[in-house]
Amino acid sequence: MPPNTTASSGQKPGKSGRKKGRKARLFLIVLVLALFGGVAYGGYWGVSTVRASFPQTKGSLTLDGLSGPVDVKRDGNGIPQIYASSDEDLFMAQGYVQAQDRFYEMDVRRHMTSGRLSEMFGSGQVKNDEFLRTMGWDRVAKEEYDKKLSASTKKYLQAYAKGVNAYLKGKDGEDISLEYAALGFTNDYKPQEWTPVDSVAWLKAMAWDLRGNMQEEIDRSLMTSRLGPKQIADLYPEYPYSRNKTITQEGQYDSVTGSYVQGSSTTAGSGTQSTAGTGLAGNTTAPDGLQSQLSKLYNVLDNVPTAVGVNGNGIGSNSWVVAGEHTITNKPLLANDPHLSASLPSVWYQMGLHCTSVSSKCQYDVSGYTFAGMPGVVIGHNQDIAWGMTNSGVDVTDLYLEKITGEGYEYDGKVLPFTTRKETIKVAGGADKTIVVRETKDGMPLLSDRDDELVKVGKKATVDSGAPDRGDGYAIALRWTALDPGNSMDAVFQLDKASNWSEFRTAAASFDVPSQNLIYADTDNHIGYQLPGKIPTRSKGDDGSLPSPGWDSKYTWTGYIKQSALPYEYNPKRGYIVTANQAVVDKDKYPYTLTTDWGYGTRSQRISDLIEAKIKGGGKISTDDMRQMQLDDSSEIAKLIVPKLLKIDVADKNVRDAQKLLEGWDYTQDADSAAAAYFNATWRNILKLAFGNKLPKELRVKGQCLNVAPVDSTGPADENQTVRECGQREADQAQPDGGDRWFEVVRKIIDDQNNDWWKAPKTRLDKAADNRDELFARAMKDARWELTAKLGKDMDTWSWGRLHRLFLKNQTLGTEGPGVLQYMLNRGPWKLSGGEATVNATGWNAAGGYGVVWVPSMRMVVNLDDFDKSRWINLSGASGHAFSAHYTDQTDKWAKGELLPWSFSDKAVDKSTSDTLVLKP
Repeated sequence: MPPNTTASSGQKPGKSGRKKGRKARLFLIVLVLALFGGVAYGGYWGVSTVRASFPQTKGSLTLDGLSGPVDVKRDGNGIPQIYASSDEDLFMAQGYVQAQDRFYEMDVRRHMTSGRLSEMFGSGQVKNDEFLRTMGWDRVAKEEYDKKLSASTKKYLQAYAKGVNAYLKGKDGEDISLEYAALGFTNDYKPQEWTPVDSVAWLKAMAWDLRGNMQEEIDRSLMTSRLGPKQIADLYPEYPYSRNKTITQEGQYDSVTGSYVQGSSTTAGSGTQSTAGTGLAGNTTAPDGLQSQLSKLYNVLDNVPTAVGVNGNGIGSNSWVVAGEHTITNKPLLANDPHLSASLPSVWYQMGLHCTSVSSKCQYDVSGYTFAGMPGVVIGHNQDIAWGMTNSGVDVTDLYLEKITGEGYEYDGKVLPFTTRKETIKVAGGADKTIVVRETKDGMPLLSDRDDELVKVGKKATVDSGAPDRGDGYAIALRWTALDPGNSMDAVFQLDKASNWSEFRTAAASFDVPSQNLIYADTDNHIGYQLPGKIPTRSKGDDGSLPSPGWDSKYTWTGYIKQSALPYEYNPKRGYIVTANQAVVDKDKYPYTLTTDWGYGTRSQRISDLIEAKIKGGGKISTDDMRQMQLDDSSEIAKLIVPKLLKIDVADKNVRDAQKLLEGWDYTQDADSAAAAYFNATWRNILKLAFGNKLPKELRVKGQCLNVAPVDSTGPADENQTVRECGQREADQAQPDGGDRWFEVVRKIIDDQNNDWWKAPKTRLDKAADNRDELFARAMKDARWELTAKLGKDMDTWSWGRLHRLFLKNQTLGTEGPGVLQYMLNRGPWKLSGGEATVNATGWNAAGGYGVVWVPSMRMVVNLDDFDKSRWINLSGASGHAFSAHYTDQTDKWAKGELLPWSFSDKAVDKSTSDTLVLKP
């Protein structure tokens, strides 16, 4: 979400830069001391800076522009429910209230989406701004606002902006948030007025973090420097359709009508593309020059601040819905918990938007999770329906290697001119910087223009004999659906007032990016699923799994899948629908390649099994049953590996004692479990020995160095042949990350004792491993001594939670500010249960360590029989103010798996209200 504030450019500061940095740190330290001193002695900073920014939640305020009074009712957790008599008043009040609690967060977000972070944080953000300006999110958002969005959506966006600006009017930075007071010591930044485009652009940031398989596309290409095609195929196995069920199970594509139909017996027929492509220039490997280019591109991408999550492996979500026939209420129950990067404040903001009387003048009665900075409710329920979302993972991005010739690029034997534009980046405390952005005829920006090394490597790139001559080199361009203007903002308001399945699907048709799995339930006892999105079709032989040659028109996108052809399901016979990033539809029932990189269905199948067990046992599912399912932390990979670990004869008594922890373990990963700690350490070391040490340096953890085997070898190498290489990737993005793709990799070879992947070279302390059990024994030993170093010799004190901890960090000054300021803004740690690819997906990266990388960013269970019996929780709290009582007041309950009451009816809201603020015209 918000970015680092310094040092993200990757450049070492000069002498003057160091002086400025020391001066800035000194100012911030003085500020912190003044704050602490002020609190103690009643000084200016303690009272005026900290308290002045807190929102007024009682009494009344006058807001110019309202047509009538608006009530803002907050419960004991500071969660607001807004009541108004017109749509415009409702969304104006939403803007005002969100700005009260979260404006600093909103301001950082809009500077990120518009490539203007340097205006707030100085020269350290110039590289990020260059990249973000190259993609041009705000330019696309402006085009959407000007040309694509409906008149009503524009009206709501304008009202929202008016509310935000009403809050800002007459306020200095320190009146808005503590962070502005800190920034005021280093630059003269002043918050500017909010615009409707600022809200629309946020959807681009959301789409970027949920963009599909771009990460895998890069990684596969980088692997070709050390691994052969078969070895890479081993590491990207096919989705296990026979074991882990797809989302839709009762429908398929009808080749006669060209639509997706439920219960059809017609065949899928021949589609417009194959399900297995060959990638760049018809090869299964990438050119040498491209490997280096992609490595540099990855470094650029890795520095771009995340909006809602670390993209790529592990990020996902759970959602499922159970029909009334299987619930104790006889009406549907719907659960959702999106898995995103941990952030403070949480990316979500809970809120209710209520018309005092629903009519054509005021159409909304909706409650749920919103994004601060954007009107409407993104996930939640209204008076008739409920909906949830998970990332579909469909492939909507492709990288192209472009052949540069002079001032243009080659396309089908001709040289075409680039479209160019200049972008000027304003830098706090420094000189402006102007860049030139180049785009192809399809609007594809050249990402490689943003890195000098990419330009150099592009001139050295090699391709096969079918490629054009080198000329002036090659460049990397991006094709992405979110760079085309769309209507996703319309979809938000359409969802919020949809009253039935038909209106829900109509709303979904506008939800072009990011493509999300949408689940549905209504008070008339129907459940459903719809895959929405603008999803490209590609030529036969191109599945988008590797970068494509931009000089060949046959690799250009051929169109988009029709809305009527996108998979859906309505009232399936089984009585429930589960979406957890698994494959949407069986490959034999659908002609289009949605992606080659699904999640592998570990979580989805576990959820399905839990539901089936309840149903087959004759039970009915309750709201609390749904909550308990969300907390399931059973390790599926442990069930596969532990029986084999226990059969190994371990000679070392200390390792044998650790091995005994696994005897009788039920495979649950509770925070206080010593067995879970030891197994996960063993799993981490299995992955490292079998796979991690054989990957190219571009995928391994930065700074971790080892002697590696020659290229195209998974086995041990002669000591004289090894070379010293150090990893280059950040720990939370390195491979093997230990997610369910790696579960599937290991499952495929687990019974092959002598598979080459099980071989590991000897070291100074260990003999070579020649088979699975020898490698497993070595991993158990390494895990024993790793945990001894981390947790101590006494295994009675070991626990998973001591390793698996969550820290919540303010994503600007809380990550790069001085230590004292970080202490003020950050919170934690929390010792967590759960783990990687479990339903309770507190994700960690096995290559980088055990710390929590992503989390269920919120949890909700909606009761369609009585909305007031629904439950919800947020990762942090309603407030973005560090010293507010609602900064992290929900986190302890979230960590324990508790849910808060979710009031919806007027009576329930009034009962739960602690503070009421009346906004008057």
